[in-house]
Amino acid sequence: MSNAMSTGGRLAEDVRSEAETNSETANPDSPPLQGRWLARLRGVGVPLLGFLVILLLWQLLTSGLLTDSGIVMAFQPRNAFRELAGFFASGVIYSHILASLERIGLGLALAVAIGVPIGVIIGHYRTAERASSLAFQFTRMISPLSWMPIAIIVFGVGNNPVIFLIAIASVWPMIINTAHGVSSLDQRWLRAARTLGANEWKLVRMVILPAVVPDMLTGLRLAVGLAWVILVPAEMLGVSDGLGYYILDTRDRFNYGELMAVILIIGVIGYALDQLIRFLRVHVSWDHEER
Repeated sequence: MSNAMSTGGRLAEDVRSEAETNSETANPDSPPLQGRWLARLRGVGVPLLGFLVILLLWQLLTSGLLTDSGIVMAFQPRNAFRELAGFFASGVIYSHILASLERIGLGLALAVAIGVPIGVIIGHYRTAERASSLAFQFTRMISPLSWMPIAIIVFGVGNNPVIFLIAIASVWPMIINTAHGVSSLDQRWLRAARTLGANEWKLVRMVILPAVVPDMLTGLRLAVGLAWVILVPAEMLGVSDGLGYYILDTRDRFNYGELMAVILIIGVIGYALDQLIRFLRVHVSWDHEER
């Protein structure tokens, strides 16, 4: 009986050893569990370390080591985080965040509605590209903030000039990236579609637009960054809400802790919007090169 038990034990060990060997052979490239955890830890720890370094520099610059100015010391991180907690506890900041996001959404929607068709036209038709190249390159080099006086004269004060400035800043990445995607298409796709009887509208709707989705999302990601930068100064044009307006308000009240808290909120929301577009770029489009 003891011999049987000994033989059974050896047989069980042989089976476990063979199973482990087969598992390693079946997936030789899979990293060990510890290696995966270390990779995840580095993926989170390195960005966190960079954020902590920025926070430390912020504290050093405002702690009074370089200057004893009371104004500079009012910008300390502890003041900003205290006011930040107060914002969300009282709910005072929510209406300003929603107002800014609404203007961003409308401005970006306008930029997409204008930029994508123009990008398709100048990317698909060489004559249109040559005819518009000089005018577009000249116009896009003009700072969007230069249009502020014209926006106020044409649209007055309120939401409309802000939306206009966001749209005029965001439209160029949409045009350029869409046109680049269209001009880079494999011409064999277009010839095959025409051979199958597709007219120009079907060619655009069924071949060109699906093919350039990755380029359009890349343009949208760049447009979001520009729109978020333009939003703050644009909201100083006579509106009564929004994050840009609130920065101006805190400056006038000399509440520098609140000012820094609003800046933190702007940075967090801008980062979140960028990551959302990046998520769409990676997971929604057929091109997964950013994985």
